[in-house]
Amino acid sequence: MATRYKQEGDDLKKQGLLFEYIAYTLILDSCLNPAKSCVPTCQALKKINIMNHIALKMLMGDKGKYLGMVMGLTFASLIMTQQPAIFLGIIARTYSFISDVGLPDIWVMDEKVQFVDDIKPMQDTELYRVRGISGVEWAMPLYKGMLKARLANGTFQTCNVIGLDDTTLIGGPPIMLSGRLSDLRRSDAVIVDTDGAKEKLGKPSEIKGAKPIPLKVGDTLELNDRRAIVVGIAKVTRTFQSQPVIYTTYSRAKNYAPKERKLLSFVLVKAKKDQDPAELTRRIRTATGLAAYTREEFINLTYIYFMKNTGIPINFGTSVLLGFIVGAAIAGQTFYNFTLDNLRQFGVLKAMGTTNLTLLRMISLQAVLVGSIGYGIGVGLTALFGYLMRHSILAFKFPWQLLLFSGAGVSIICVFAALISILKVIRLEPAIVFKG
Repeated sequence: MATRYKQEGDDLKKQGLLFEYIAYTLILDSCLNPAKSCVPTCQALKKINIMNHIALKMLMGDKGKYLGMVMGLTFASLIMTQQPAIFLGIIARTYSFISDVGLPDIWVMDEKVQFVDDIKPMQDTELYRVRGISGVEWAMPLYKGMLKARLANGTFQTCNVIGLDDTTLIGGPPIMLSGRLSDLRRSDAVIVDTDGAKEKLGKPSEIKGAKPIPLKVGDTLELNDRRAIVVGIAKVTRTFQSQPVIYTTYSRAKNYAPKERKLLSFVLVKAKKDQDPAELTRRIRTATGLAAYTREEFINLTYIYFMKNTGIPINFGTSVLLGFIVGAAIAGQTFYNFTLDNLRQFGVLKAMGTTNLTLLRMISLQAVLVGSIGYGIGVGLTALFGYLMRHSILAFKFPWQLLLFSGAGVSIICVFAALISILKVIRLEPAIVFKG
């Protein structure tokens, strides 16, 4: 009998199953020499963290299941990071125009405005009413409207036209790539955003199928049958509709726009140094009957509108939920099958005197390892995706809070996968070692 057990132990050693060989010889020694106890030996093994080594060797011994768990968690991490990043990028574009205009503390508009592109024009006299309110350092007009530009080949392209105060040019683009903002004071001058100049407003190429030739300083286009000369190229954040953005002066924008009695879109207000902006907004509302918001309040107003009145949150939320469910299913099933395949090994450890708490720590270590690797790969792929798409039309925003969100999702999946395996191991009878 002893010879047969010794032969089985040698077979385990030849197969590279080191910990099974150690455990098998300890049990054999205990069976053949009842006076000896394996408990002290187990305690010695714990002191040198042999259990962690055993857990990792069990995990990586079956490379197919190991890679399956990692790939399942990678997929879940990728979906739970990439899709919210695109969602945040799209939402950020809804209020990108507000973010780009950094000088004013307060935006004043018609009380019926629901978001930044919901323009309800006011009369120019409202500007002077706002300027007369105590606590206002300055107040400047701003025109914002959608106009059609006629291109060199005769086609039309809808554009966001921004009219700035003729004197101060407050509200202009944050970054000038060529030309100067002050060049807007020239006759028929406009500044075009770089994305619009390269893409939708670009001149058609003579080569069929080739990219358009970007607009440059000195080129012309038509706005409402009026000539516009490009005097600068600016870098601005893409808008939600991804339409080209054209800057000009307020008076010139009113000439480009269709004739209406009301053309004032917003009044940009700067509060005095000792004036609380929140208090000033309440004062403006009371005195004028108009809506007045701080920059953060206007951003939140736009954000809430798109969250409530569009299908964007549902669409991306569904994608994230499916990624979570699929990842949990793949990782949970694979981890459970891995545990079933290693029940004999867990039985060996239980027969050696290993407690359920120690087995729980081993399974937790395995789950944490595959979770960390899958999470890291998924986040890395998301960051690579964002880097490769940085110059494309795709919206992508990857704040650090998103790492916590996806990390929490992967952690829940790992806890679920480990839990169903732990329950199986805890109920395991050590006698399974001697079956089969």
